[in-house]
Amino acid sequence: MSAVSAPPFHPVLIVAGPTASGKSALALDMAEAFDGVVINADSMQVYKELRVLSARPDDGEIARAPHRLYGVLSGREACSAGKWRGMAMAEIAECHATGKLPIITGGTGMYLNALTQGIAPIPDIPADIRDQVTAELEKAGHQAFFDDFAKRDPDTAANLDPSNTQRLIRAAEVLAGTGRGLAAWHRDPMVTPPASMVFKKLCYMPPRDILYDRCNRRFDLMIEQGAIEEVRGLLAENLPESAPVMKAVGVREIAAYLAGEMDLPAAKEKSQRETRRYAKRQLTWFRHQMTDKEIIDTQYSESLADKLRNDIHQFLLTTPK
Repeated sequence: MSAVSAPPFHPVLIVAGPTASGKSALALDMAEAFDGVVINADSMQVYKELRVLSARPDDGEIARAPHRLYGVLSGREACSAGKWRGMAMAEIAECHATGKLPIITGGTGMYLNALTQGIAPIPDIPADIRDQVTAELEKAGHQAFFDDFAKRDPDTAANLDPSNTQRLIRAAEVLAGTGRGLAAWHRDPMVTPPASMVFKKLCYMPPRDILYDRCNRRFDLMIEQGAIEEVRGLLAENLPESAPVMKAVGVREIAAYLAGEMDLPAAKEKSQRETRRYAKRQLTWFRHQMTDKEIIDTQYSESLADKLRNDIHQFLLTTPK
């Protein structure tokens, strides 16, 4: 009687954390240590127009290890969790096929949940449908548009904030593109990760005072690196205000400075405040989503790096192949 072979298992390392936490540096260190590929899970770093304001890896970092899904989409495209998951799964499969360790890093919670927990099977919505929906909303105004949408899809509308432009457009485009509302799609069975995929999660959350200081210093560095010129170029694209890329922290504030509506110190202070608020929201989300064993809440050091490398090494050794 022949022995039954064990099913294949495919490891995936996730390095999560709030903005400015240092998770990208941690992911890069682990990529060098374990022959890994760093795969982006940040909703703004996917856009090619936001190299500076999204703090994408620089040329030196990219030279140290392969990086994927950074700057791969035009700001005219909407990157839903489903779209990102599809791209990420393709990159993960490529890593496993070539013997590389996929290392997912970012702070966009809905992307990480879509990968690890699953997502409703909503098909991609063509860009022209989104453009049409956006134009209709801008013409009608939020409340009138929402009222009309609520008549056609009351189940989804019951859980929508009429003032949340991005979510309202998403709900309307799904209805227009598929003939079914988001609420109906979410009642369908989830598309879950393959049973062979095994996740190890690290969530890097340094002490809040250190994190906030990093948020403040990061914006100063962005100005030095060309954030103002980057926003000037983005504005020249004449993208709709509802485009996700236009909602990146710093875009509206620098745009207001370029329009003469506020001086640079005021734009800087407002951007730093918004970055800290965003980081605080991320901290809260991760505290609720991650276990205590997955959270790293001390400063990064070589001794901590050694411990993490040992933990990941044990994970890889004990994951069935």
